[in-house]
Amino acid sequence: MLCFAGASSALDFSPSLLLFSFRIRRRQVGGIGRRLVMNSVSSQVRSRESDEGGVITEEEWRRWGAVSPLPAAVKQIVDDLKVLELKVDAQIEFGGNGGKLQGAFGAYEDKKHRATYEALDDPEKKFRFFSARQVACRLLGSRGYLCQKCWLAMEDCMCSNVKPCGLWKRIRFWLYMHPRDFLRQNNTGKLLWQVFGVRSASLCIFGIAEDEEIMWNEFKLAGKSHVCCLYPNQNSELTLTVENAFRNLTSENPGSSMADEDKTLHFILLDGTWNNSAAMLKRLKDHAKTVWGDEDLPCISLATGASAMHKLRPQPSWDRTCTAAAAIGLLSELSLLPQLSSYGLDKQADSVEESLVVLLDSLTGRRLRMGRSITRKVRNTINIC
Repeated sequence: MLCFAGASSALDFSPSLLLFSFRIRRRQVGGIGRRLVMNSVSSQVRSRESDEGGVITEEEWRRWGAVSPLPAAVKQIVDDLKVLELKVDAQIEFGGNGGKLQGAFGAYEDKKHRATYEALDDPEKKFRFFSARQVACRLLGSRGYLCQKCWLAMEDCMCSNVKPCGLWKRIRFWLYMHPRDFLRQNNTGKLLWQVFGVRSASLCIFGIAEDEEIMWNEFKLAGKSHVCCLYPNQNSELTLTVENAFRNLTSENPGSSMADEDKTLHFILLDGTWNNSAAMLKRLKDHAKTVWGDEDLPCISLATGASAMHKLRPQPSWDRTCTAAAAIGLLSELSLLPQLSSYGLDKQADSVEESLVVLLDSLTGRRLRMGRSITRKVRNTINIC
């Protein structure tokens, strides 16, 4: 169904006194749309970076869709990169496949971050370092290039065509996103908070401590019976259909139950590749065991079909779909339950589907403008975000 790290050596410099000047030039635009070289920048972006001193501010972090405070590990890596830029006397460049650090700075930083990673003796610290570095580099590489709301190149911004819609107050989506999918242009999970808002569809980046703490604090308050993961976990007896999962919740005294604001239903959408989603589910189950003493986190399978994004991003098989299509399928199936039929869930599903079409049109238009094919061959391994 759906499928659906760079601390460098400390120097005697105060990061706040360093000027982190960027030169941004678009290079080849690929999957994540951040293949950038820091070369030329608009006066608006240059002015903004000058005002911010080159740092990632709390406000800037939130503009990308986050609900957590600026992660300490991400801030530290950005500060370390600034210090390293001065030490190496080479400006930061992003480019090539995957928008990686390039040039003399990239080569030096690669050695530094690998040494830092290997020096960490705890697997959890290694993992958090990896996640924080991925996020930090994506933030820096996307500055002044991607729209902070839709994550598309500014000339392709689709924000004006996305129509906001209120999500039923008893539902909250959690986009549990792999750091390598953060700020990908063809990511569809971002559509949920564009349509419903960040309080109804919240971003949680895999391995970012602040994000995961906020998410799990909400789960603890809600209780295990009100937390579900959308995942075809066929080896688990707790994989349920929507009807089976919510039969007990809605069968007794539905009127008062559905109106109870303290009983929010939390749905986790794994936003990453099929291979990465397995590790993400394992982390969720491990944490569930520490919280509830049981690693069998309830999983839901949907009877969803192919999404519009199959045209640009074909899935490994027809029973797997993108994150936005998974949310559409869930809302549609929930709307068929008699006890939930009066909450407009079908209309909310339609709003997400409309935004998915807008995204597809924007990505297709860009491909055509660049003379690239708008169809892709099916591959064995593919991003399903």
